[in-house]
Amino acid sequence: VQLVESGGGLVQPGGSLRLSCAASGFPFDDYVIGWFRQAPGREREGVACITTTGGNTFYADSAKGRFTISSDGAKNTFYLEMNSLKPGDTAVYYCAAGPNYGLGNDVYDYWGQGTQVTVSS
Repeated sequence: VQLVESGGGLVQPGGSLRLSCAASGFPFDDYVIGWFRQAPGREREGVACITTTGGNTFYADSAKGRFTISSDGAKNTFYLEMNSLKPGDTAVYYCAAGPNYGLGNDVYDYWGQGTQVTVSS
């Protein structure tokens, strides 16, 4: 199983980024892909998740209205579109895969290596 994130970088407040998660090696049917983030000195928190079958989505309050999670089944790639970024969104962002729906850290079996997002002027 492999999850590889990309798309992080430095962006000004109010800007946008699209993170990608290329997935391979697990049964994509009836799985859940989640995006998480961890800022320095803080616990890792769930941001959004999507089911591979049906495309059901769920967002943390911090992401609602600004972030959009999506998938491209043909490419086995999952995305997190982030708009209206704030300095408080600065963190390492991870994608994760597991069989259960939700944003708890303990429901995911597989994790990527993370990609840094820095929001600063």
